Amino acid sequence: MIVLLPPSETKHEPRRGARLALGTLSFPELTPARETVLSALLEISGRPDACQLLDVSPGLADVVARNQRLRELPTATAGQIYTGVLYDALDLPSLDSAARARATRRLVVVSALFGALRIKDRIPPYRLAMGVSLPTLGALGPMWRPHLDPVLTAAAGSGLVIDGRSAAYQAAWVPRGDLAERWVHLRVPGVSHAAKHTRGLVARAVCRHTGSLASVPALARALEADFEVTVHCPARPGKGWTLDVLAR
Repeated sequence: MIVLLPPSETKHEPRRGARLALGTLSFPELTPARETVLSALLEISGRPDACQLLDVSPGLADVVARNQRLRELPTATAGQIYTGVLYDALDLPSLDSAARARATRRLVVVSALFGALRIKDRIPPYRLAMGVSLPTLGALGPMWRPHLDPVLTAAAGSGLVIDGRSAAYQAAWVPRGDLAERWVHLRVPGVSHAAKHTRGLVARAVCRHTGSLASVPALARALEADFEVTVHCPARPGKGWTLDVLAR
C-alpha cells in the first residue's frame, strides 16, 4: 500500500546538512531521469526568462536563482523540507515511533524534480512544479510517466493506492491494470485550503492505523472515526474508487 502526496510550493531551507546525493534516494531506478531533470533545471534557472519558463512570479526570482545551487545546498528529509497546509496537518514530528515507521513505508511524495520520494529521503529546497513544460524535456507529467509506472506499481504491491495528489501531479502516473481496481481518489468538497488540510489529516490517520487496510471498505471503516466518508465505486473499469472525505 502507498499513499501518494503532492509536494508543497513552500519549503523549509535548512542551514546545514549533507549535499544532494541522487544515488541515495529511494527508488534508485529513477536516478538517470532525476539527473536529466536536475541538469535541465540548473540551466534554465540561470536564464533571464527563468521565472516565465518555470511559471513563477517575478517576485520569487531569488527562489528560482537558488535552483542553480541545488547540488551544493544543504539537504534535510523530505518530511522536513515540505511545509504548508497539508504537511502541517500531517504533522510528522508528533507521530509516535511506530506511526513514523509506517509513514516511512507508506507515504510517497510525487515530485517534479525527483519523480517519487519517501519522507526520509534527503533533498534540498527547490522550485519546480509538475505543470511546467521545460524547453528541453517538454511537459514534466508525461515525461515522468514511463519512469514512475514500474516503480510505483512495484511499491504498491498488492495493496491500495491512496491518492491525495492534485490533478497536475496525477498527470505523472495513473495506476493501470489490476492496480487501477485498488486506486482510491481522496476527494474533499470545499476550498483548496480545506482540501489540503483534510488530505493531510487522512494521510496522518493512515500512518497511525495499526490494522489491515487491504481493501477500500477497510480503509473507509478505518477513517470513519474521524471523518465523514462516502465511498463511490469506479464509474468504469480502470478509473478507481473515490472517497469523499470531510473531517468531523
